[in-house]
Amino acid sequence: MSPVRIAFVEWPEALLTTGTPWDQLRNSVATARPDILLTNELPFGPWLADAENFSRDAAQRSIEAHERGLAALTALGLPAVISSRPVWNGKKLANEAIAIENGTVRALHRKQYFPNEPGWFESNWYAGDSSGFHPAKIAGISVGVLLCTEAMFNERARAYKKHNVALIVIPRASGMNLESWNIAGAMASLVSGTYVASSNRVGNSAGGTHFGGGGYAYAPEGRLLAVTSAAAPLQIFELDPQISAAAQREYPCYVPEID
Repeated sequence: MSPVRIAFVEWPEALLTTGTPWDQLRNSVATARPDILLTNELPFGPWLADAENFSRDAAQRSIEAHERGLAALTALGLPAVISSRPVWNGKKLANEAIAIENGTVRALHRKQYFPNEPGWFESNWYAGDSSGFHPAKIAGISVGVLLCTEAMFNERARAYKKHNVALIVIPRASGMNLESWNIAGAMASLVSGTYVASSNRVGNSAGGTHFGGGGYAYAPEGRLLAVTSAAAPLQIFELDPQISAAAQREYPCYVPEID
């Protein structure tokens, strides 16, 4: 199988699909021509979890912003896009990772772990469910999703290794402490034998939350490939599934777990 070109990004807070910022992002993606584009977590419209109190009206506006956003991502005409969107989940929302392939949006995974602190009152806005963590075939490779905080639960990355995934993606909306997120990405790669890519928000929300950008990619065994920056908000790497398969036979991936 030929290498798969993966693009990861840092995209601005409160992103819209009209105007100069979107035109610039669209042009950068068209120039890069990736097989898979990975966006940050819930990329469109303002960050809801700034507010401590849930608002049904604000939740519905976010859903509508992401409906427009997914239409714009589909219009990019890429082989595949991985992103996330809000959908109703009872009286709260679910944060649902999705893939877009051949013009079709497909649900992948719903976020299960939520922080609850200033700037990230996510547990007040979103709820998990019993849908679990299952890999998906995207652009010909097996992919596992960890939505932001889920990357801090290393057992989930190791579990994806059991399914022989080649890539773990971490769409996120995280703050200025980039070191802990880089450690989480490197460890996910090390314990799973996979490539790991993460895209993040960047900039300041209306409520004062500061997003740190710093998207990254790791090759198997925790080898850093590239990071995004203000000067390079989109980066590309090539994924070779054979390298991931080989790493999953090496230390520490082969070490059996104790039940």
